Amino acid sequence: MTLKIGELARQTHCTVETIRYYEQAGLLPAPLRSSGNYRLYNDNHIERLHFIRHCRMLDISLEEIQTLLAYKDTPEQDCAHVNALLDTHIDRLETQIATLLSLKQRLQDLRGQCSGSHPVENCGIIQGLEHCSCETAVSPA
Repeated sequence: MTLKIGELARQTHCTVETIRYYEQAGLLPAPLRSSGNYRLYNDNHIERLHFIRHCRMLDISLEEIQTLLAYKDTPEQDCAHVNALLDTHIDRLETQIATLLSLKQRLQDLRGQCSGSHPVENCGIIQGLEHCSCETAVSPA
Protein backbone atom coordinates (compact mmCIF):
# COMPACT_ATOMS: atom_id res chain seq x y z
CA MET A 1 0.00 0.00 0.00
CA THR A 2 1.30 3.46 -0.82
CA LEU A 3 -0.09 6.71 0.52
CA LYS A 4 0.54 10.34 -0.20
CA ILE A 5 1.39 12.56 2.75
CA GLY A 6 -2.17 13.86 3.21
CA GLU A 7 -3.56 10.32 3.36
CA LEU A 8 -0.84 9.32 5.82
CA ALA A 9 -1.68 12.35 7.98
CA ARG A 10 -5.37 11.40 8.07
CA GLN A 11 -4.67 7.76 8.84
CA THR A 12 -2.24 8.49 11.66
CA HIS A 13 -3.92 11.63 13.05
CA CYS A 14 -0.74 13.65 12.49
CA THR A 15 -0.43 16.89 10.62
CA VAL A 16 1.46 17.05 7.36
CA GLU A 17 3.89 19.46 9.03
CA THR A 18 4.54 16.97 11.85
CA ILE A 19 5.25 14.19 9.37
CA ARG A 20 7.71 16.40 7.49
CA TYR A 21 9.32 17.42 10.78
CA TYR A 22 9.75 13.77 11.83
CA GLU A 23 11.33 13.06 8.45
CA GLN A 24 13.78 15.96 8.85
CA ALA A 25 14.56 14.85 12.42
CA GLY A 26 15.38 11.36 11.15
CA LEU A 27 12.54 9.65 13.01
CA LEU A 28 10.84 8.61 9.78
CA PRO A 29 12.75 7.15 6.86
CA ALA A 30 12.63 9.16 3.66
CA PRO A 31 9.69 8.03 1.56
CA LEU A 32 9.89 6.95 -2.04
CA ARG A 33 8.91 9.54 -4.62
CA SER A 34 6.40 9.22 -7.42
CA SER A 35 7.21 10.25 -10.98
CA GLY A 36 5.43 13.53 -10.10
CA ASN A 37 7.76 13.89 -7.06
CA TYR A 38 5.00 13.18 -4.51
CA ARG A 39 6.10 11.49 -1.33
CA LEU A 40 4.87 7.89 -1.20
CA TYR A 41 4.53 6.26 2.21
CA ASN A 42 3.91 2.63 3.12
CA ASP A 43 2.77 0.49 6.05
CA ASN A 44 6.18 0.85 7.72
CA HIS A 45 5.68 4.62 7.88
CA ILE A 46 2.22 4.14 9.40
CA GLU A 47 3.58 1.76 12.04
CA ARG A 48 6.50 4.05 12.86
CA LEU A 49 4.23 7.12 13.16
CA HIS A 50 1.92 5.23 15.52
CA PHE A 51 4.96 4.28 17.62
CA ILE A 52 6.17 7.89 17.70
CA ARG A 53 2.71 9.19 18.60
CA HIS A 54 2.38 6.69 21.45
CA CYS A 55 5.77 7.78 22.76
CA ARG A 56 4.82 11.47 22.52
CA MET A 57 1.58 10.78 24.44
CA LEU A 58 3.83 9.45 27.22
CA ASP A 59 5.89 12.67 27.06
CA ILE A 60 8.91 10.83 25.72
CA SER A 61 11.29 13.29 24.08
CA LEU A 62 12.23 13.15 20.42
CA GLU A 63 15.80 12.27 21.41
CA GLU A 64 14.53 9.37 23.52
CA ILE A 65 12.24 8.28 20.68
CA GLN A 66 15.24 8.29 18.33
CA THR A 67 17.02 5.98 20.75
CA LEU A 68 13.99 3.71 21.14
CA LEU A 69 13.58 3.51 17.37
CA ALA A 70 17.23 2.51 17.01
CA TYR A 71 16.60 -0.35 19.45
CA LYS A 72 13.36 -1.24 17.67
CA ASP A 73 15.28 -1.41 14.39
CA THR A 74 17.77 -3.89 15.91
CA PRO A 75 15.42 -6.28 17.75
CA GLU A 76 18.16 -8.81 18.56
CA GLN A 77 19.69 -6.43 21.12
CA ASP A 78 19.16 -6.85 24.85
CA CYS A 79 16.40 -4.56 26.13
CA ALA A 80 18.27 -3.51 29.30
CA HIS A 81 19.04 -0.15 27.70
CA VAL A 82 15.37 0.35 26.89
CA ASN A 83 14.50 -0.35 30.52
CA ALA A 84 17.15 2.12 31.69
CA LEU A 85 15.85 4.79 29.31
CA LEU A 86 12.32 4.35 30.62
CA ASP A 87 13.53 4.37 34.23
CA THR A 88 15.29 7.69 33.57
CA HIS A 89 12.11 9.05 31.99
CA ILE A 90 10.05 7.94 35.00
CA ASP A 91 12.54 9.60 37.37
CA ARG A 92 12.28 12.84 35.40
CA LEU A 93 8.48 12.68 35.54
CA GLU A 94 8.58 12.11 39.30
CA THR A 95 10.70 15.25 39.66
CA GLN A 96 8.26 17.21 37.48
CA ILE A 97 5.31 15.93 39.52
CA ALA A 98 6.99 16.97 42.77
CA THR A 99 7.69 20.41 41.32
CA LEU A 100 4.10 20.78 40.16
CA LEU A 101 2.72 19.64 43.52
CA SER A 102 4.92 22.23 45.24
CA LEU A 103 3.70 24.88 42.81
CA LYS A 104 0.10 23.86 43.47
CA GLN A 105 0.63 24.18 47.23
CA ARG A 106 2.20 27.62 46.84
CA LEU A 107 -0.74 28.75 44.69
CA GLN A 108 -3.24 27.36 47.21
CA ASP A 109 -1.41 29.17 50.01
CA LEU A 110 -1.50 32.35 47.96
CA ARG A 111 -5.19 31.86 47.21
CA GLY A 112 -5.84 31.51 50.92
CA GLN A 113 -4.57 35.07 51.45
CA CYS A 114 -7.63 36.60 49.83
CA SER A 115 -11.28 35.87 50.27
CA GLY A 116 -14.37 37.79 49.38
CA SER A 117 -14.67 40.89 47.29
CA HIS A 118 -12.80 44.11 48.06
CA PRO A 119 -10.54 46.63 46.32
CA VAL A 120 -7.48 45.15 44.61
CA GLU A 121 -5.22 47.37 46.74
CA ASN A 122 -6.26 45.17 49.68
CA CYS A 123 -5.98 41.88 47.80
CA GLY A 124 -3.82 39.39 49.66
CA ILE A 125 -2.97 37.57 46.44
CA ILE A 126 -1.56 40.70 44.79
CA GLN A 127 0.33 41.60 47.98
CA GLY A 128 1.60 38.03 48.27
CA LEU A 129 2.85 38.12 44.68
CA GLU A 130 4.68 41.38 45.36
CA HIS A 131 6.53 39.77 48.25
CA CYS A 132 6.95 36.30 46.76
CA SER A 133 10.18 34.52 47.55
CA CYS A 134 11.66 34.04 44.09
CA GLU A 135 14.50 31.72 45.07
CA THR A 136 12.03 28.85 45.50
CA ALA A 137 9.83 29.81 42.58
CA VAL A 138 9.47 27.69 39.49
CA SER A 139 11.64 29.03 36.70
CA PRO A 140 9.90 31.23 34.12
CA ALA A 141 8.97 29.80 30.75
